[in-house]
Amino acid sequence: MKIGEKILIQKYYLHVFNGIFLALGLMLLTFGLWLFFDRNNLFSVLFSSGENQLVAYFSCMLLGIGSVITFASAVGFLGSVKEIKCLLVTYMSFQILVFVTQIAISVLTFMKKEEVHNQWNNRIDEVISEYGNESLAEQEPMWNILNAVQYNMECCGRYNVTQWERNKNKENSTQIPCSCIKSSLKKWFCDVPRDSTYSMGCEEYLNTWFENNVLILTAITISLLIIQVFLITLTVQLFRNIRKNNIWPNES
Repeated sequence: MKIGEKILIQKYYLHVFNGIFLALGLMLLTFGLWLFFDRNNLFSVLFSSGENQLVAYFSCMLLGIGSVITFASAVGFLGSVKEIKCLLVTYMSFQILVFVTQIAISVLTFMKKEEVHNQWNNRIDEVISEYGNESLAEQEPMWNILNAVQYNMECCGRYNVTQWERNKNKENSTQIPCSCIKSSLKKWFCDVPRDSTYSMGCEEYLNTWFENNVLILTAITISLLIIQVFLITLTVQLFRNIRKNNIWPNES
């Protein structure tokens, strides 16, 4: 097969994999923007207040990786179409940089997953303890999301309804959140018998939500790593063939 034909085939596959790489990068970018700006999702609300800025750090990391991938994809596309060797070298450098960064982040995430999960449960317990405190009006978005979870999933507390006993903001000890029953009342607490509340805790639902989001990010990361192996290999081969074609143009 002539060098020119090899270059055309390699360009085609490079563009296909580069397009997939760009799509996955945009997914990371979108996920980062969602975490950074959306204050109606449980994870952002729980970890975006006070000294705990986990969401801010994590979303900035996703935005950074997504932006680099988007820029690198544009460089790779231009370098392959115009057969500019310096752009292909730059593209390979970005690929290696992102690859190593993803490996490091994946290892760190795996090591810190249990710690983050414990912080997640502790933060939910804190929200339950602070729920309805009139001096903490800025916490209302958290309470509204917790109410939505309890009402829609028909659950009460993280592990069960007895967890609300630790809340000191009730008028009396028998009160529980109105979202723990099928109530449309727009207030924090209702006077209802204990046996009329939802008996199941919300922990299973919350853990499933947490695990599903971790699983999505893991799938994107693994897909990116696999795609990058193909891209680095194709870029090296294309670079070599373009250089050969420049030295021996008659063989093309």
